[in-house]
Amino acid sequence: MISISRFFNPEDGHEKEKKTLPLVPLRDIVLFPFVTTSIFVGREKSIKALSQAMVGDKKIFLTTQKDPDVLKPTIQDLFQVGTEARITQLLRLPDGTVKALVEGIGRGCIIKMVDQDSFQVVDYVGVPEKQLTDANTEASIRTVHEAFQHYVALSGVVSKSFFKGLHALEQYPSRYADTIAAQLPFKVQDKQKLLECGDIEERFFLLLKFIQKETEVFSMSQKIKGRVKEQMDKLQKRHYLNEQMRAIRKEMGEDGQGAEFVDLEKRIKAKRMPKEAAGVVRLELEKLKLMSATSSEATVVRNYIDWLLSLPWYRKKRVKNELVKAEQILDRDHYGLQKPKERILEYLAVQILVKKIKGPILCLVGPPGVGKTSLARSVASATGRSFARISLGGVRDEAEIRGHRRTYVGAMPGKIIQTLKKVGYNNPVFCLDEIDKMTRDFRGDPSSALLEALDPEQNRNFNDHYLEVDYDLSEILFITTANTLHEIPAPLRDRMEVIQIPGYTDYEKYQIATGYLIPKQIQENGLDDGEIYFSKAAVEMIIKQYTKEAGVRNLERELSSVLRKIATEIVRTNTRKKYQVTANTVSKYLGQSKFRNSILEQEDKTGIVTGLAWTQAGGELLTIEAVTMPGRGKVMVTGKLGDVMKESAQAAVSYVRSRSGSLNIREDFYNDTDIHIHVPEGAIPKDGPSAGIAMCTAVVSILTGRPVSRTVAMTGEITLRGRVLPIGGLKEKLLAAHANGIKKVILCEENKKDIIDVPKTIQNQLDIVYVESMSEVLEHALVV
Repeated sequence: MISISRFFNPEDGHEKEKKTLPLVPLRDIVLFPFVTTSIFVGREKSIKALSQAMVGDKKIFLTTQKDPDVLKPTIQDLFQVGTEARITQLLRLPDGTVKALVEGIGRGCIIKMVDQDSFQVVDYVGVPEKQLTDANTEASIRTVHEAFQHYVALSGVVSKSFFKGLHALEQYPSRYADTIAAQLPFKVQDKQKLLECGDIEERFFLLLKFIQKETEVFSMSQKIKGRVKEQMDKLQKRHYLNEQMRAIRKEMGEDGQGAEFVDLEKRIKAKRMPKEAAGVVRLELEKLKLMSATSSEATVVRNYIDWLLSLPWYRKKRVKNELVKAEQILDRDHYGLQKPKERILEYLAVQILVKKIKGPILCLVGPPGVGKTSLARSVASATGRSFARISLGGVRDEAEIRGHRRTYVGAMPGKIIQTLKKVGYNNPVFCLDEIDKMTRDFRGDPSSALLEALDPEQNRNFNDHYLEVDYDLSEILFITTANTLHEIPAPLRDRMEVIQIPGYTDYEKYQIATGYLIPKQIQENGLDDGEIYFSKAAVEMIIKQYTKEAGVRNLERELSSVLRKIATEIVRTNTRKKYQVTANTVSKYLGQSKFRNSILEQEDKTGIVTGLAWTQAGGELLTIEAVTMPGRGKVMVTGKLGDVMKESAQAAVSYVRSRSGSLNIREDFYNDTDIHIHVPEGAIPKDGPSAGIAMCTAVVSILTGRPVSRTVAMTGEITLRGRVLPIGGLKEKLLAAHANGIKKVILCEENKKDIIDVPKTIQNQLDIVYVESMSEVLEHALVV
């Protein structure tokens, strides 16, 4: 509590007279002596205190609460210095509150507060005042008057007539200061300081300080308002015109925009979305309300709101966790493809156990037509998810993936967000087709834009440039497809789990044709299963002589072509009967055969070697020829070969020259002999190091005169020291060797681990020889 000795000294011989009055605590208001004001009282004790005062001499003691929210204040909740006041008017209002007009009489300091039955009373003493000297009085009044006058000129808080009454109080400095203090919007704490100040000189000093502070604050606020007003003039004008237009439309019965805003607000309340996105939508809606409905900017904002409200932020499709049924669906839709199916089943098994895992990023790599995209569709069916697909072939603009910023005309989100809106769920199987076919130019690198989306650690906060708020992609099961792995940028490839899908064997193609393709095409061409019969020989003939591919896409086209011709015949003759497609009738429907298998030489010849090559259509035999002629040691390599293949030829010739003695070749043969190495079918580009040992064998054969076995094929890279290095595409190469009558295949020893991918039936019908050096190759390839 405040010490009473702060206001007077008991030892000066003057004892203060103690007084007792009913108490009314005030909230957010300080009453000064000789100032009249209205107070509104609602608390029961305060109302009874006023009633008690009206019974007596109409005096009441008023003091301010330190915290206005306290409902039942104690003496600790009140400022100790208050004001003795007289009630001049009391009015009871209809709501039960009381309005009292009170006039301050003098300052008082509370000594004691007592709770009576229905109200509170306080014992208090008056607060003495230390008067000013005459000189100080004039100086203080003049200084405060000038400061107050300056503030009033800026703010206009009081009328000019107020100064006339104020002039009459100049001979009463205390009342002069209190009257000015009551007119200014000081804080309650500042007004309380002025009320507690018994030293009039100090009170004038505090008053001057508060007036100057308030003047500075008001001046600064006016400057800020002026700046804001300049910036808001155009907006206010537009808003005013919009309101006029809205009123006109309402009079004409065309007030559809208001209903539109109500509809948007309902959609915002009903939409479950992240807190950040919800805040952005509400902010944009408020901006939209201030815009003209016909303005281009309003269209942009409206489209943006529609996009945010239409996205499936939390809407999930229930995922099936039935492992056996998923396996049945995968086997029903696709023949073979054991590794991809096994990986999908692993994912489902882990999901069943842990309930929630980060969506894996699978990359299916294989030749065209092997079923990569359809496998992704089957995964969606097996897991119960929706299926979404976008083709990345030829995409060269980064904005195709991450969207355009809204500042551009016609801006839209990227393909990922667009597709999610179309699907309507946030956990689909998302197929990114032909990811190796993206290109880059001055518009950016789309593969870099995919890094965030395809990173399980980052895609929880994927940021589309158009949305400008994070979107969670972690629930999506991404499956990407590609034909070649090396064309995918390394950082992107590192984020994906690569699953190789090799080409099909002839046996697998036959099973796919009879079990999947023929029934499908019979149905699509309006025929019945009982009307059409394909013999085994006919299907095998179509596979071998009318298609040349690793997949089955062209095979399906050829089968469809046969069935279309049968359908045409049925419609033309208007008769339905059973049709049998045999090997003898295939040419009737498809014409002459389009391809032929590589024909082996009728006898073993020098300088002709059979190599093995990999193409996107599968494996092929690669005939390599070498001849010698008089010259000066020149080596010519032809057949539209790439740089790597040409370098392999150079390495092969260098090896032969370095080992001419051990190979029984004349050591100075290169002084008078030119060597020409040719790979037939020169219109077809060829490249790669895997023909190295075949070229070397051809050169040794032509220089030594020893023929090469026509039933032997080989593949492997050669070094200058004669080491044989491993190659890729082993399965496709061995399939091609088997299909073309090769009996023995020479491979690098390190390729032994890859033979597991080759069907057992093929392995059993080929004599596979593993070598480490070129000398071993020559032992198996050259005829004695």
